[in-house]
Amino acid sequence: MNIKQFFSFETKKDKILTITGLVLCIILIPMLIINCTLIIKSFVNKDEVPSIGGVMPFIVLSPSMEPDIMTGDIIFCKTIDGQELREGDYASFFDPASSGSAVVTHKVVKLIYDDDGKIIAFRTRGINNNDEDPSTVPIDNLVGIYTNFRIPLVGHVAMFMQSTWGLILCVVVPLGAFVAYDVLRRKKYEKKEGADIDALKAELAALKAEREAKAVEKDDADTPPEGE
Repeated sequence: MNIKQFFSFETKKDKILTITGLVLCIILIPMLIINCTLIIKSFVNKDEVPSIGGVMPFIVLSPSMEPDIMTGDIIFCKTIDGQELREGDYASFFDPASSGSAVVTHKVVKLIYDDDGKIIAFRTRGINNNDEDPSTVPIDNLVGIYTNFRIPLVGHVAMFMQSTWGLILCVVVPLGAFVAYDVLRRKKYEKKEGADIDALKAELAALKAEREAKAVEKDDADTPPEGE
């Protein structure tokens, strides 16, 4: 089936189902690829936050940065040199309070320098919190800074897709249904095409028979009667 055949719609229902399937593929396949890439990188480099081209997506799990960043958002952060950090940046960092295992994104409220003027640590606060975070963050814990780009609420979907049932319901089932529909549509098209070919063959055979009959009649008319 070529592209023209694929986008030929016999009914409005065919058109809706095909477009729906394409939209699901466009949305779900990139999310699946990103998820798989990040999971693989997290296993290969266990001590680093997985990134794609220096950009790291994070799912927001708490309301500490609302209303700028909402719970359930996916935010994108970029890696920077620690000495480029500035007060007011929304920094993503390994939280010292969680033994350095969890990544938190909070506002930088104070930079701490050594005697040579280099940043050695920083203080942070969630803009929705009244107090600063209890622990000073060493500069080596810096992961990156928020790029001011986020996708609202998609984090809930991404979290669900990371589960077994989420993978089945959001990826396997839609893609399987789309493939099954395409196979059935292909067979239906081929059956219709075969019927059209059979009808054309029958029409050509009828025309051939008609021509042969006319030729016989003409021969009979041109043949003189015996005895003349």
